[in-house]
Amino acid sequence: MTAITPRLPRRTWAAALRSAPVGQATAPFYVLFGSVITLTAIGLVMVLSVSSVTGLYVGQSTWFTFQRQLVWSIGGLVALVLVMRVDYRFWRKYANAVMALAMLLLIAVLVPGIGTTAKGATRWIYFGPISFQPSELAKLAMALFAAAWLADKAGQENDARVTIRPVLVVCSLMAGFILLQPNLGTAVIIGLIAFAALFMAGVPLLPLTGWSLLSAGAAALAAWGSGYRRHRVLSLLDPWADPLDAGWQTIQSRVGIASGGATGVGLGESRIKWGFLPEAHTDFIFAVLAEEMGWLGAVFMIGMFAAFVICGIGVALRCPDRFGQVLAAGITMWVGTQAFVNIAAVVGVLPITGVPLPFLSVGGSALLMNMAGAGLLLSIARQIRVEP
Repeated sequence: MTAITPRLPRRTWAAALRSAPVGQATAPFYVLFGSVITLTAIGLVMVLSVSSVTGLYVGQSTWFTFQRQLVWSIGGLVALVLVMRVDYRFWRKYANAVMALAMLLLIAVLVPGIGTTAKGATRWIYFGPISFQPSELAKLAMALFAAAWLADKAGQENDARVTIRPVLVVCSLMAGFILLQPNLGTAVIIGLIAFAALFMAGVPLLPLTGWSLLSAGAAALAAWGSGYRRHRVLSLLDPWADPLDAGWQTIQSRVGIASGGATGVGLGESRIKWGFLPEAHTDFIFAVLAEEMGWLGAVFMIGMFAAFVICGIGVALRCPDRFGQVLAAGITMWVGTQAFVNIAAVVGVLPITGVPLPFLSVGGSALLMNMAGAGLLLSIARQIRVEP
């Protein structure tokens, strides 16, 4: 019979940290919070730098994109603080509802007249002047669902019928809807969140490795089976084979990074953002950052992500209950993998996937969901080693 966890008293995060009996348990909270705020602040600076130019091409104010991102940042900060102040176990009973909502929105975005198509992809739903990308909610939903499902399966890790299969069935359905948008990069991240949750839950490595290889093969087939994705893979191998089309973004991105040197050309002085690098304010914002702040600024930003991941892993390992362990692992995998995939694509190590850089790239729904996920991780970090 599952023990009922007593409800924690209402208190501020500062009071919760001061009352923690193990002093070092508070360090991950501060590092996680500091890294998220720092990354978001850097993102706002870079969005202002890039959008001051990109806005001119579409006839908007040079402040338009920055103002929208600032509003989303404030909303995201509110979401982070609110989620952080609530006991993370509170969300366990709503995991299925969040998953159902995410599935419903993923289906709705594919319905003509509801979803909005831009640049060949149907990924957004508009609510008046506000656009929302359901695939961003799907990442949070996958982490919550997997954690809630696996929380009660202690002692049943070897039974694939109650661990691997249910999680992968839901993951496959969600990834399938996302692939129809199409959005292979996000589908892969959804899968990695599920596998991280299964690994943290103690599922045996042999079947988990087998399913991982099968999923990787399916992703490779999906990439090679689509014409534009195949061109991206080939351009990764030799971007100069098609320098004016498939290899253009990779070449321009590398030029910008190389131009930055150690200290950069200076904030606002990027050259590649002047129409040379498409999607400079979203998928390729790291290239502009490396050009303006140099590799020192780029390494600092990567260090913030590394700190987030290291602390996230530490929180998962030291969490007092199974639900929190699996949830922390899923959120850490989500942010860490997405950052790695984006940066690797920008520097030309992986094919371009269209995955934004967490906390930095322009995109309101992505920023809001990233901040909500970080708030959940911070809520877990508040309570590590607090309970016996």
